[in-house]
Amino acid sequence: MGRSRLEAFSDGVVAIIITIMVLEMKVPRGETLTALRPLSGVFLSYVLSFMFIGIYWNNHHHLLHTAQVVTAGVLWANLHLLFWLSLVPFVTGWMGENHFAAVPTACYGCVLLMAGIAFTVLRRAIVASQGTNSLLKKAIGRDWKSRTSLALYACAVVLALRAPRIAGLVYVLVAVMWLIPDRRIERALRE
Repeated sequence: MGRSRLEAFSDGVVAIIITIMVLEMKVPRGETLTALRPLSGVFLSYVLSFMFIGIYWNNHHHLLHTAQVVTAGVLWANLHLLFWLSLVPFVTGWMGENHFAAVPTACYGCVLLMAGIAFTVLRRAIVASQGTNSLLKKAIGRDWKSRTSLALYACAVVLALRAPRIAGLVYVLVAVMWLIPDRRIERALRE
């Protein structure tokens, strides 16, 4: 399978995930702005999840541009990532409908943690397919951002059971950390 086919399939799945998330937001009853108040949790969780899906889509795009070949390992690792991302609409809705209650917020973090692990597995599969002179390996180096994200997700999952709003802030922190552009792969591709 070529890289472009894998990228097109993944893009389609991500588009469906975003569509499902927005369709989960129900139209409010009433014509005033106060009718939106009960939807505040759903809307906030949607914004956070949209940011995460966008971050994964963006980084996935850069990651695949380094892939010279698409092996069976890369295909399965990509499906593993898409599986966890496909659960984001469910946990987003659950967390939003329950106004960031402990268990839904912890489950949301579990899905983010597993998506982060799956992204790491995909990255390693691409590096393994490239051999010892892997462009991707040179570009990412020690990858402190991914390691820090996984550690923060794990802490937030535990924290969510006692202080779900603080766990939510940790999720926002991770998103902001990734919104700051990571130019390592772009630089490596130009060189």
